[in-house]
Amino acid sequence: MLKRTCIVAVAVVISVVYLPAQTTSWRPTIVAQHGMVAAGHPLAAEAGMRILKAGGNAIDAAMATWAVQGQVEPGMTGLGADMFVLYYNAKTREVKFINGTGFAPQAATIELYKSKGGIPEDGPLTIAVPGAVGGAAFAVQKYGTRPLAEVLAPAIEIAEQGFPITEALARGLKGSRAKLAKFPSTTKIWFRDGKPLEMGDILVNTDLARTLRAIASQGADPFYRGDIARNTAAFMKANGGLITEADLASVRAFEDPPIRTNYRGVDVYECPPNSQGFVMLEALNILEGFDLHAMGHNSAPYLHAVTEALKLSFADRNKYVGDPKFVPNIPMRGLLSKEYAAARRAEIDPNRAIAGEPRPGDPTRFTSSTAVADGARRLDGARRLQPSDRYADPQPSPSTVAPFDPDQILNLTTYLAVVDKDHNMVSVTSSLLSGFGSGMVVDKGGFFLNDRMKYFYLDPQDVNSLQPGKRVRQTINPALALKEGKPYIVFGTPGADTQPQTQLQFFLNVVEFGMTVQQALEQPSVISNSFRDSYYPHNVLGKLLTPAMLAQNVRDGLAAKGHQLDVRDVRGVGSVKGIMIHPRTGALMGGVSPTGDSYVMAW
Repeated sequence: MLKRTCIVAVAVVISVVYLPAQTTSWRPTIVAQHGMVAAGHPLAAEAGMRILKAGGNAIDAAMATWAVQGQVEPGMTGLGADMFVLYYNAKTREVKFINGTGFAPQAATIELYKSKGGIPEDGPLTIAVPGAVGGAAFAVQKYGTRPLAEVLAPAIEIAEQGFPITEALARGLKGSRAKLAKFPSTTKIWFRDGKPLEMGDILVNTDLARTLRAIASQGADPFYRGDIARNTAAFMKANGGLITEADLASVRAFEDPPIRTNYRGVDVYECPPNSQGFVMLEALNILEGFDLHAMGHNSAPYLHAVTEALKLSFADRNKYVGDPKFVPNIPMRGLLSKEYAAARRAEIDPNRAIAGEPRPGDPTRFTSSTAVADGARRLDGARRLQPSDRYADPQPSPSTVAPFDPDQILNLTTYLAVVDKDHNMVSVTSSLLSGFGSGMVVDKGGFFLNDRMKYFYLDPQDVNSLQPGKRVRQTINPALALKEGKPYIVFGTPGADTQPQTQLQFFLNVVEFGMTVQQALEQPSVISNSFRDSYYPHNVLGKLLTPAMLAQNVRDGLAAKGHQLDVRDVRGVGSVKGIMIHPRTGALMGGVSPTGDSYVMAW
């Protein structure tokens, strides 16, 4: 066994040192014809497949998958979470966007949180009104083909009969033990003999089964305006929370036009504000002006260009984007114009990294409608900004590798992709925010509640400032793309501020470098935090998280340009999942990044 391990280790070292890119994948690209589900857990993917085989469409399968994710990936999503949905309707050839996110309770004010010393790490004051149940019910009722009771049947079955804890979930529970142990309603389900459940333990959640049955028979109403809502509000009041019955009764999922851009003939769709979805699109527009292929995949010049484009886009996010109902003049038309991208591209020095967070640009001078969807035009507005930034000096290349904590990705949100036999595509990201959200399970309800309040700013002048009833700026941003007007690829990932970064690098691996889906998902990827973090207190760390498997000369090249490298022992492109449709045969080709329990199922 030792000999075999040594051989594998040597092979990995050789591949890192000598190969410019991984030419084969550890796992195969899954290929099928009739339907495919890519999700963060095999039981969730199986639930979606069960619905597809029974004749349901991609929306039905996606919501069945999500309902199971809330149990087998409890640190990431569930009934107390938020959700965004992108849906490509193959019959009408339209892309739809469903906003299933909640908002700050009416009692939540900047003054209240300042009196508490800021936004806490966990507990009742971190909880925003959850919107995911409304989003899921809305999607099934408007675009599904099966009754909600049939869609939720796999999740009800798992809640009543139980499921085994995986190694990844056990690790997540153990890592969050201090948070979860504070709340008796949580420990009575997720602990045994005073300790978090371990791998192989069976989790039965009869409270959640009862909650799911009520939703299955009556839709979202009991969750927001019935017995479940009354129980949730009473639980909040008893534990010092802010959410009331009136807050829950105000939740309504709704549709908005998606936003898009065209990158080298591919129409890429994203979620409009209150999502950060435009970040990836703006970065693509900036990068379109470079010959990325000539730079070479994952070369220092290539990764530098990708990083700087993203830093500039995040700076614009932090200046302009919030809840459109409270920030009505978001200049989305300018942000997504090709002319504005050219202006931002001019701020990238090929030899020097921008130090820290760049200054935002001035998109108000650019109103071209080039490759901008209706959703962007609706959000057009005006603001004036200041000139550009300073650049970094060369940095030393780190000689040490920091350990990688997989829970940093595994317990931050989850994602699923579905394509059915008619090539309807669904892209769904849902999230509690941090691992296990607030840490609180609603007593008698059986579901975790989010900690979404931690994304708000307590500066009243900020576009993402806390206000009662306001939707926070969400990092969740599922994506999909069309090529020559035909369904092409659906993809997304968990990971807070990392989401647009890893999604972008996966997309470029496919479109620029012609990789298969699974190969594209297993490449090294870099992640910048040279912008204000979405989490309160919104620090700028100024580092570039760099995988150790990148060749040393590439790391040295990035450091020479001024990037402060934080080298981590990690592989794969975040936790991205993707399904591509073969342009000639229509075959479905799917894969998942090698993290956690991620899995693809197909038939």
